[in-house]
Amino acid sequence: MAKRVQVVLTAPVPKLGTAGEVVEVAPGYARNYLIPQGKAVAATANVLRQVQRRQEQERQRKIREKEEALARRAALEVIGQLTIPMTAGENENLFGSVTEKDVAEMIQAGAGQTVDRREITIPEIRKLGAYEAQVRLHPEVIATVKFKVIPAKGAA
Repeated sequence: MAKRVQVVLTAPVPKLGTAGEVVEVAPGYARNYLIPQGKAVAATANVLRQVQRRQEQERQRKIREKEEALARRAALEVIGQLTIPMTAGENENLFGSVTEKDVAEMIQAGAGQTVDRREITIPEIRKLGAYEAQVRLHPEVIATVKFKVIPAKGAA
C-alpha cells in the first residue's frame, strides 16, 4: 500500500537512527516532519555518495586511533616496573591508599605518556607490594602496567 522512502538523517532521531544513517520511513513522515525540521534530507545519488565518503573517512579514523593505541600499549608495557612511594606504618599498611590519580601521575613521570585517570582500573591498594593497573587506551586495547608501592623515604 504505502511506499517507503529513503532519507539520510542529519541529526539523531529517537527510535530511528543517528546522524549520517540512511533509513526508510513513510513518505508523510519524511515530507511533513523530518525534512521540514532539518532532521533529514532526501536520499539522492549525490547525498548517498557523500554519506559513503564520510563513512569511509570515519572508518579510516577509527583504524588510525586503534593503531595509535596499540603503539601506546607497547610503549607502556615495555617501560618495566614503575614505583609509587607511599607513607607506610606497621605491617606494611599504607596511610591512605593508592588511587588512579597516583597511577596516572606515575605513568606520566615514568613513561612520559599522559593517561586519563578515568581510564585506569586498579585493585584496592592498602599495603606495600607489587600490583598491576589496567589502562584502557581504546575500546579494544587495554594495556597492563606493573608497579610497586614502596615506602617513602623518612617513613616508619
